Amino acid sequence: MDSTGLPHRRALLAGGLAAAAAALAGCSASTAPKATSGAPEPRPATPKAAFARLMDGNRRWVSGKLEHPDRDPDRRKQLAEAQDPYGVVLSCIDSRVPPELVFDTGLGDLYVLRTGGQAVGPVVTGSVEYGPVTGGTPLILVLGHQRCGAIEAAYEATRAGTALPGNLEAINKALQPAYARTAKAPGADPVDTMIRNQIRLTADELRANADLAPLVKKGSVAVVGAYYSLDTGEVEVLTGTPV
Repeated sequence: MDSTGLPHRRALLAGGLAAAAAALAGCSASTAPKATSGAPEPRPATPKAAFARLMDGNRRWVSGKLEHPDRDPDRRKQLAEAQDPYGVVLSCIDSRVPPELVFDTGLGDLYVLRTGGQAVGPVVTGSVEYGPVTGGTPLILVLGHQRCGAIEAAYEATRAGTALPGNLEAINKALQPAYARTAKAPGADPVDTMIRNQIRLTADELRANADLAPLVKKGSVAVVGAYYSLDTGEVEVLTGTPV
């Protein structure tokens, strides 16, 4: 979200519903697309390999040396019957932080969910679980970002003891754990501190999730928390780097 102002509540709701639908679309990941001559590389099989591919893409984004992989008609046809993404990205609805561009990916590479301030609830959490639980997707990445308007609004409203309008207040409530942690140690920039706290708390919550925790424990899934700089385009890992 742009910190210069919050969108109309119906626009935010539409974005949240679209994000959830995107994660659930294409119901079967059981039959992976088969590699053919000239086809994209096979899906990374481990959290470490999936993370490395994502970060390689981010380095291309920062340098401007984009490859724009997996974005042609052949790739579209290849995926028409099944999908096999290698990562799940939960990010903010902010228009400046599109994960497919930030990581230089294409069709079939990522499940993407976007909510204000990476706020989570049962539907969002279930959508995050979908790939790892049903299709073996090895990586979940929680991506917060610099100057997040949703988190700034929640911080200011909570500090003032006021509510946000309409259903925006649901986002405010979801961000309260990050606010509480920030209030104890606000640092030089409390809003940025809260952004980083929200990333860490969300990643921790997903890592401890009843359905994801066994996969994390055996090393088949990693949950990474990361911070995106609007100024530089770089993704900074805060927690959970796969080893």
